[in-house]
Amino acid sequence: MDTTDVLIVGAGPTGMTLANELLLAGVSTVLADRLTERGELSKAGGVQARTLEALDQRGLLEPLLATGEHPSAVGHFAGIPLPSQAERRRLSWRSVPQVVIEEFFERHLETAYGVRVRRGRELIGLDQDGEGVTAMFADGSALRSRHLVAADGAHSTVRSLLKAEFPGEPGRLTIVAADVRLGGEEPATSHTWKEDGHWAALFPIGTDAQGRPLRRLVLGGPGRSLPRETPVGEAEIREGLDTVFGTRLELLELRYARRITNASRQVAQYRHGRVFLAGDAAHVHLPLGAQGMNTGMQDALNLGWKLAAAVHGWAQPQLLDSYHAERHPAGAAVLRNVRAQSLLMDWSGTRDPEVLATRDIFRELTRIPAVQAQLADLMSGMALRYPVPGAEAHPLVGLPAPDLPLGPSRLHELLRSGRGVLVDPEDAFAEVAAPWADRVDRVGRAGLLGQEGQGEPMLVRPDGYVCWAGDAKGADGAAENGDPAAALRHWFGEPR
Repeated sequence: MDTTDVLIVGAGPTGMTLANELLLAGVSTVLADRLTERGELSKAGGVQARTLEALDQRGLLEPLLATGEHPSAVGHFAGIPLPSQAERRRLSWRSVPQVVIEEFFERHLETAYGVRVRRGRELIGLDQDGEGVTAMFADGSALRSRHLVAADGAHSTVRSLLKAEFPGEPGRLTIVAADVRLGGEEPATSHTWKEDGHWAALFPIGTDAQGRPLRRLVLGGPGRSLPRETPVGEAEIREGLDTVFGTRLELLELRYARRITNASRQVAQYRHGRVFLAGDAAHVHLPLGAQGMNTGMQDALNLGWKLAAAVHGWAQPQLLDSYHAERHPAGAAVLRNVRAQSLLMDWSGTRDPEVLATRDIFRELTRIPAVQAQLADLMSGMALRYPVPGAEAHPLVGLPAPDLPLGPSRLHELLRSGRGVLVDPEDAFAEVAAPWADRVDRVGRAGLLGQEGQGEPMLVRPDGYVCWAGDAKGADGAAENGDPAAALRHWFGEPR
């Protein structure tokens, strides 16, 4: 029987992000997918700020953006534009379709690690014990792994085989989503509503092979909520464009179209023994702002280094449990904001006066810069603060680490090894950190090249989150938050 450390079921953005994390950490990984070839379906059309930061922390952002024209775009909340947050941070929303991300990661995994997706492998059964998981496939093959991760989408086979609780709300309506090439005069804003309740949304999703711009078109309103399995053809797309835009827009090419529902569900537990659920296998919702794909990739970034630590034998018992503790609230927050947006957007086109009045008030509030910033951070995952020890004692702990300039490098660049980083500008913790030198890189006074004394000490996990931070030394020469030894032991295990 074939064996591996970790089997990932599902080769979408979540599965391939996780595979990269594990392979970077030296963990043998098999990535299996039931599809015989990569799909051409872009369920998401962009990458949010937190995911962009994470890609930068692995050295993958620039190569990804070099695959084509991927402009910055204006985000939105319930169709209300949120101005670019570029002035607050170096990275903001970029239009990178899911199909581009999948192609990029698949090539990267093969080039960097010699790992190919095992396609045409349909999972039909699994059995786990205290030592590992045995997965059975429809072709009669089986594979034994120490851990298994379900990244196999909204209709997850793994989730069904586990009989995992998947509470929430079923879909009550459908809307049309299509990737199209258009001609004519496009509207100035991404969302357009008609008085009769019909509406449309348009978002850039890059270009085709000839460099022509492509758009994600979403249509809704009275009479458009048809059964999910009802095919979507060119006639329906042309009629929808005509209803909302008249003769201003013309359909030049329909690349694909489907109906999506407003189902909203989340698994009760992200961990089932040696099996973990991530991405759409763990949470489903109406796609808004590419939050599904981005949340799934962030699930993978959280889980990857923890699984690697378990495989390498230094993970503390609670480390794998922290995946559920940190990512379940993250998924719940996405479902909550999507429900709020669904209400404000009036998907079904009822034009309820109370909803319209609420939306008008909300639009006025979004003119306040602080509100814009909070909503943008909420959508991107930047607002999420993990419930880690010490989060109540320091404003940085539990949040993504700022991309500090550290001598000739940036903090993000130092995370490209997949190891933790201890920023120690005063050389106060050299002896404390030494026993963890095989897992954590310490950047001290010499490494800062003239920037010593600037900033404050902090310990950053491999996924880019601060897990300890201390204030500058007090009068007695000690850091006010104590030394990072407890955090090192908690997150990076007992020293060898």
